Amino acid sequence: MKSIAPLLFAAFAWAAPTLASAQAPAKPDLAKGQAIANQVCVACHTVDGSRGTPANPIIAGQHPEYLVKQLQEFKSGKRQNAVMAGFAATLSDEDMRNVAAFYAGREARPGAATNKDTIRLGERIYRGGIAEKSVPACAGCHGPAGSGIPSQYPRLSGQHFDYTEAQMIAFRSGARVNLQMNPIAARMSDVEIKAVSDYIAGLR
Repeated sequence: MKSIAPLLFAAFAWAAPTLASAQAPAKPDLAKGQAIANQVCVACHTVDGSRGTPANPIIAGQHPEYLVKQLQEFKSGKRQNAVMAGFAATLSDEDMRNVAAFYAGREARPGAATNKDTIRLGERIYRGGIAEKSVPACAGCHGPAGSGIPSQYPRLSGQHFDYTEAQMIAFRSGARVNLQMNPIAARMSDVEIKAVSDYIAGLR
């Protein structure tokens, strides 16, 4: 009886690259991402994702994995925002990867803190937390310079004060669900949220 080992090896050798190519996502297409940005995102996030309306986030230079995750959550309804849900609903997973890669490649222009009376408080919270309230330092997850960690924590440096404050308040109320941020924001006062949000705006 002939051995079937050569046949099995041949079958495996043919299937292995096929399976690998099926599992590996295609490399993002920056041209397609830019086209989506210009058609869909530009009104709220500007052409390069930087320093638009303060109520909307700066997404230039943001980690692409984080941007894709947020778009997927808007589309699924896990993250609530009527405007973004409508836009995200039109995007495929490939579209999301393309547009996220495009914005991740843009350079965010630096911002500035504006409230000199709370800058020290904001810095203390960002770098050291609030020990008496068991609030950890923001830098522990988002980095000393606010650069974040890809796939885990977003870049914060230079983010609009208005946007950061609004998200912290949403985390505190539970309107935006995040298992890590909800209990942290819940222990922070309005003054503390404003101070750290303003400090983040000037972080670089």
